[in-house]
Amino acid sequence: MKPAAKRVLLTGNHAVAWAARLARPKVAPVYPITPQTPVLELLTDFQAAGEFDAEIITVESEHSVMSACIPASLTGVRVFTATASQGLLLMHELLHYAAGARAPIVMANVNRTVASPWAFWPDQTDSLAQRDTGWIQYYVESAQEALDTVLQAYRVAEQVLVPAMVNLDAFYISHALEPVALPAQADVDAYLPPYDPPHRLDPARPEGWGNVITQDMFYRHRMDIEAALQRVPALAAEADREWATITGRSWGVVERYRCDGAQTLMITMGSMCGSAREAVDALREAGEAVGLVKLRLFRPLPVAALRAALAGASDVIVLDRNHSPGLGGILHQELRAALYGMEGAPRIHGLLAGVGGVNVPPERLVAWVNACRGRMPQPESTWVR
Repeated sequence: MKPAAKRVLLTGNHAVAWAARLARPKVAPVYPITPQTPVLELLTDFQAAGEFDAEIITVESEHSVMSACIPASLTGVRVFTATASQGLLLMHELLHYAAGARAPIVMANVNRTVASPWAFWPDQTDSLAQRDTGWIQYYVESAQEALDTVLQAYRVAEQVLVPAMVNLDAFYISHALEPVALPAQADVDAYLPPYDPPHRLDPARPEGWGNVITQDMFYRHRMDIEAALQRVPALAAEADREWATITGRSWGVVERYRCDGAQTLMITMGSMCGSAREAVDALREAGEAVGLVKLRLFRPLPVAALRAALAGASDVIVLDRNHSPGLGGILHQELRAALYGMEGAPRIHGLLAGVGGVNVPPERLVAWVNACRGRMPQPESTWVR
């Protein structure tokens, strides 16, 4: 019988560092930024103890972090990094380059408000502002899910040769302690074999990246990236199923919670899912047919899975912990586009809830659900507190 997984108390940040250790990267360029810094601190502790066989590169900025990640990945080794908020924004130029170079870097991003004004609370605008860079984007609800998702992200990214970002909300996940099951190294090694890409920087076999090309070549290059990303939802689901056979834990691409017979569904991402579950439980106890749809994979958007998860509902209430000025809630507008033309599509109500880290207790969610049901939906998102 396989021994039980070791259970320890970990923050979300430390769970991410453990995942990086288990994935066996060879290069880890990282720059400290609140609230991501404990990831780097624990990785350096692992390295000092001889438990992390990777080159940790500490550079002068996050722009330089990604500048180091890309060539390292192109030499054919596994690469890990982590950042947050303004650090992610400083990387923006290089995020496009990483995706275009087909470098399957995995990066943990701790979602935090972006300046200005300056603040340090959970808000997903930092990563959602990078949605068009060509990176896979996961959003997680807990420390355990963060650890598992980093490993799954490597599995998927290295199959399609596209980088992946694993996003966890600041403080609610990054600094909160919870029991986490640590998988055995042998199990991770079997699940995540050594990275061996078909192309790499090799003096014995010269190749080039980042050349100036024709319009037609660029067009075909973008088509190739799109084709790779279209494979991701199925590969992510497969990676999750295989992880479940090893650990017994499955997170899905889209999760449905108490959705059977539900006429009203909430949908959100990240830590707010915990509060939404409690609100659903309270509404169900009151005899209300309400459920929750948790979106774990945001890029590429799993349109087919979302349509299946939301089919049959009358009202869908989208909870956005982000704000795109002039547009409103990003998930709200993405979902409206995803369901456009769907026969029997539900009414979609967008709520800007939790922007800037504002607390969203379950009782408030209950009140919003009751206020939205049956109302005519509006194209714009509504500010709620």
